Amino acid sequence: MAYTVFALKWRPQDFESIIGQDHIVGTLKNAIQKDRLAHAYLFAGPRGVGKTSTARILAKALNCKEGPTPEPCQKCPSCLEINQGRSLDVMEIDGASNRGIDEIRALRENVKFSPTHGKYKVYIIDEVHQITPDGFNALLKTLEEPPEFVKFIFATTHPQKVLPTIISRCQRMDFRRITVIEIIAQLAKIVHQENIVVDQEVLAAVARSSDGSLRDAESVLDQLVSFSQGNISLKDAISVLGMVEQDVLFALTDKIIQKDPGAALKLFNDIIDDGKDPGVFLVNLIEHFRNLMVAKVSQGDAKLVDLPQEICDRLFKQSQSMSLEEIFTAFNILIATQEMTKRLDSVRIPLEISLVRLAHSRPQGSGLASNGQSHKNQHNSPISAPVESKTAVTLTEKKEQSMPAQEEVIKNIPKQIVSVSLESVKDAWGSIVNNLSKIKMSVSTYLSEGEPTKVQGDLITVAFPKSCSLHKESLDRKENKAMVEKAVSELCNADLRLNFILVADMQHNTDARSSPFVKSALEMFGGRVVKED
Repeated sequence: MAYTVFALKWRPQDFESIIGQDHIVGTLKNAIQKDRLAHAYLFAGPRGVGKTSTARILAKALNCKEGPTPEPCQKCPSCLEINQGRSLDVMEIDGASNRGIDEIRALRENVKFSPTHGKYKVYIIDEVHQITPDGFNALLKTLEEPPEFVKFIFATTHPQKVLPTIISRCQRMDFRRITVIEIIAQLAKIVHQENIVVDQEVLAAVARSSDGSLRDAESVLDQLVSFSQGNISLKDAISVLGMVEQDVLFALTDKIIQKDPGAALKLFNDIIDDGKDPGVFLVNLIEHFRNLMVAKVSQGDAKLVDLPQEICDRLFKQSQSMSLEEIFTAFNILIATQEMTKRLDSVRIPLEISLVRLAHSRPQGSGLASNGQSHKNQHNSPISAPVESKTAVTLTEKKEQSMPAQEEVIKNIPKQIVSVSLESVKDAWGSIVNNLSKIKMSVSTYLSEGEPTKVQGDLITVAFPKSCSLHKESLDRKENKAMVEKAVSELCNADLRLNFILVADMQHNTDARSSPFVKSALEMFGGRVVKED
């Protein structure tokens, strides 16, 4: 007898077996019991969450010998034929290969004929969004007023591509992604029934990799059974999935907390040597900091984190070593790294720079420092970065060489008399961003995406692309704006105000040397730009 893969063997055969869609199951069972079934349904949701399986079960419930019933018998000829996919009254149509007007016209003609054995003719059209607009239009009248013995069930992963005129004639039901905990429970049931020896951590790894798709999780489990020689270990799962172990993510985050960039780089290098994709690692690390954030604010609630309780406990414990501001800063840096990898067509180098940046030991109030230290630094500490402005350097030298009376005179000169040009602000912009990184990294990261575009009196206009609306909103906060204005005023030796705006088509500076990210890389590795494309 031919082998049946888990995804088919464990496909739900009744409403009670459907995982994670209680809201839809309850609605359909009530509709059957009250005889209030619609003539057309639209099942929308991600892949592998039970849309087609639910459509088949609904067809069985309608055509069962005892039906319509919410509990089909699974024994009558109609139920058996539907289970085996050979019922003449239940037509499963692929929307991708039957998408044209001719196929829809043929369907419209066949709708007129009565069912062969059952009470209803059920048309299940999968990936219905693939049907052409002409095909949809040909279906409209039939869909609105079908024969009383016809039911339509449409399934799609892209409901936004279905014409509104079609959606308005259907009852829409949205299937949700299945949680990691629910997937783990179903996989545990499968391995128990199949007598498979598997480590508990494997089920969690498989569930995490499935992105809410139970079918994907079952397929991966099937692959692991074929791959392993006996007991399925976490090492086998990591090898097949290409994932990074949770322990590695915890260890790397510990190195960041401990301010040990060397150890963080060594750990990352070991991951690459093991053949892991640095892009997958970056995604897993971003997800880890998301989990840290949720664990911290929810006190390790497994339902919100969507991971087993023991992992949530570890996340909560690690999150206590970081403030929310630090987690947000790390998250922003990693997201910026993801964007930079697209520009450089490389993942490893930007990720190495970001890991060193996250783990590098900085002065108090900088980078991943506590909120209290950061607050204290903002109010009591001057900007300690090297100043690149020629005006500021000249004033400093004069103050060192002059008499106390002269110092007092210089100190009392109003800063407003110093004229500031747009060019001088642009020249100092990199230094301003760099200085702010030593005070509050998140503000520096947000400001690096902006560009000074206009100087009018004491008002500097800084433009951001529309995709950076979050950056603008964060910088407009009172405390952040005051911090930036102070840094700009000190470096330009003038009392200046800032106005942040969003621009639709912002032309970014194409000079690679002007990018704060590139500058950071050049300074860190002592490099130079050889060629710019």
